[in-house]
Amino acid sequence: MKFRSTPLEDAYLIEPELRKDERGFFARVFCVDEFAEHGLCTQWKQANIAYNKFKGITRGMHYQHSPNAEVKLVRCTRGAVFDAMIDMRPNSATYRQWFGAELSEANQTMLYIPEGFAHGYQVLEDNSELHYMVSALYAPESEAGVRWNDPAVNIEWPLSDAVQLSEKDEQWMLLT
Repeated sequence: MKFRSTPLEDAYLIEPELRKDERGFFARVFCVDEFAEHGLCTQWKQANIAYNKFKGITRGMHYQHSPNAEVKLVRCTRGAVFDAMIDMRPNSATYRQWFGAELSEANQTMLYIPEGFAHGYQVLEDNSELHYMVSALYAPESEAGVRWNDPAVNIEWPLSDAVQLSEKDEQWMLLT
């Protein structure tokens, strides 16, 4: 795997190294030794799948407070999404900064999202599916969020005019 730093402290894009032949390909998407060498989480508590029927669906920006803060490893297994994260750690040099990348079935890239980061995505193709590993169990009492279009963060979403949100995501407070 190729681990590429992002502009946000402790966050990575991870590219599996595909072994291709006429039948298809094989690739590792997690290796305890490689993750440990980079100082990344190696203990996963939960694996999730998110299916999104329509282009324009936007989910986020979600995170959990300590003691239930979570690391996420996100990969798009079908279709394509624009995946985004915000550093919500007050003591971080990249506090309230965001980073986003296209994750797709075609590029096989994964996003490593550290504890204390809000996470969300926007669906770029109908029938897109995400698979993500999570280091902590869901704890409703620790749940928090940031509005997807908060002007204090100003994420540059690719489909700003075609957004479909859940009622819950529409209600997150603005940071300012």
